[in-house]
Amino acid sequence: MNQLFQLLLVTFLTFTSTAFAAYDVSESTSSRTAADPVLASAHAALAREDWAGAQADLLKALAVTPQNADHHNLYAYAIRKGQNPNMALVFKHYGEALRINPKHRGAHEYVGEAYLMVGDLPKAKQHLAALDKLCFMPCVEHTDLKKAIVAYEAKRKP
Repeated sequence: MNQLFQLLLVTFLTFTSTAFAAYDVSESTSSRTAADPVLASAHAALAREDWAGAQADLLKALAVTPQNADHHNLYAYAIRKGQNPNMALVFKHYGEALRINPKHRGAHEYVGEAYLMVGDLPKAKQHLAALDKLCFMPCVEHTDLKKAIVAYEAKRKP
């Protein structure tokens, strides 16, 4: 019995250390923000709910770095949160973020929320399913989109 326990313990430790080694810390928002002054500025504007300011900063950045998925994602977010959002532009930039980085968890969450804004529950659920595959352990993007979908469905029930 002792050998079985040791074997199970070694297997568990090997599995968990491999899983944590595979986790890409560079994917975390805070590490990307610290390394990118545009993201830091945009996050500060978003925290103040200065949607137009964030859009202006990110639009300038996109002119210089059009292949930056984070910039596309936050630009779309700032548009979506502002007054009278141009949803075609929102979907264009979330789509670009996901074209550049199909594993961008933030873009999957936010585009799912955008689909809820236009009443497309099936598309929102597709992005929740994508996050389910991307998040080895529970991640905030999956949790937040799932909550948004549950709230959306609750509002639609008679």
